[in-house]
Amino acid sequence: MDLDCFFVSAHRTLDKNLEKIPVAVGGRSNLNIFDKKKQVRAISSNSGSFVSSILTDEPNKTFKEYFKDENGRIRGIITTASYEARAYGVKTAMSVNEALQLCPKLLMIPPNYPLYHKLSEALYELLKKEIPLVEQFSIDEFFGDVTGYIEEEEVYEFAKKLKQKIKDELDLPISIGVAHSKYLSKLITEFAKPDGIKYIKKEQMREFIKDIPIENFPGIGKGYASKLKGYAIKTLGDIESKKELFYSWKKPGIDLYNRVCGINDRKLTTSRDKKSIGIGRSFDAIYDRAEILRRVMILCRYLCFLVKKEQVNPLSYAIKIKYEYNIKSKNYVNVNRVFNESDFKLKVKELFIKSDNHPRHGIIQLNLTVYNFANSNYTYNLFEYEEDLKKKELTNKLQALRDKFGIDIIKSASEL
Repeated sequence: MDLDCFFVSAHRTLDKNLEKIPVAVGGRSNLNIFDKKKQVRAISSNSGSFVSSILTDEPNKTFKEYFKDENGRIRGIITTASYEARAYGVKTAMSVNEALQLCPKLLMIPPNYPLYHKLSEALYELLKKEIPLVEQFSIDEFFGDVTGYIEEEEVYEFAKKLKQKIKDELDLPISIGVAHSKYLSKLITEFAKPDGIKYIKKEQMREFIKDIPIENFPGIGKGYASKLKGYAIKTLGDIESKKELFYSWKKPGIDLYNRVCGINDRKLTTSRDKKSIGIGRSFDAIYDRAEILRRVMILCRYLCFLVKKEQVNPLSYAIKIKYEYNIKSKNYVNVNRVFNESDFKLKVKELFIKSDNHPRHGIIQLNLTVYNFANSNYTYNLFEYEEDLKKKELTNKLQALRDKFGIDIIKSASEL
């Protein structure tokens, strides 16, 4: 189940004047976390492409206020375009400037992430009442397994009623693909768009997919598609006869072969353990390293807030720096400490200084990531353990205050 043009559809639930016209939602890197004025922010409970973890509760902004910078330049990228806009060639990840050149009448809307998350959560709750097993795949995609609950000859009618219920209760258009396996249902959904239902029976599947290009299958990116084409594999039908080749590539090859052929591909993931947590921002080139370090410390505070929300203890910290002229640098450090904000900031500061390989170049992007979460049996550095517990307790008290009054309520001197 895939919500159609979700961000645009979400705005249409509030404003019917947006129906049947070229509309797009565009996003800019949320740089107001670096402002010195206080903002009210919340944390999202789900994620996906182009979805912010930090939700800023802002009043509606005009096109000029949101999409134009202080020099009058149009900034931002398209995150979702309506089908009316797509008819002009407007696409996701295209610059707003290019989209407006293709479609001068395009109505650009700033994002409203709290609205998207509210509707996504409402849909998830609705689906859980209608389907025995539901997996939320992203903010706007869901899998549902009705095996043993709905007879096969009744599944299309079930999907039809479910689709109507979603429209009646949430006013959202949704496309539904029905198949005997998980990833084939995701593939079939593309043929249900826009706002339709596509059901392919198991015995019809081989004939249906045989001429579909491999790059259309979920999970096959450009690099992997290029590799497969080197083996004369261009369509999904070509894959079935190459079982030995795919199985020789071990787990990645076996998983892909089984998904394309609909073998042992039913299991839904109803809960996910996060492998990593990250935060990043892009901005115009900054040469002043003092300002960059201030921004690194602010990103640390936000990332610390997200880590404490997830109740995990990361043992690895990573940084990625992007300079002008597409020059990049990245580095990581492993630690053996109980996670706390003060030590985290210190380590990341050291990591940035060590990783800033081009000090004369302007920096245009910073990304911080934590991963390698300790399990409950992990043994920390015993010589620093008691001191770390005290620092952790202080971090927990800061967290409680930020939970209540906002993430910006307490800042360190290095962030000012």
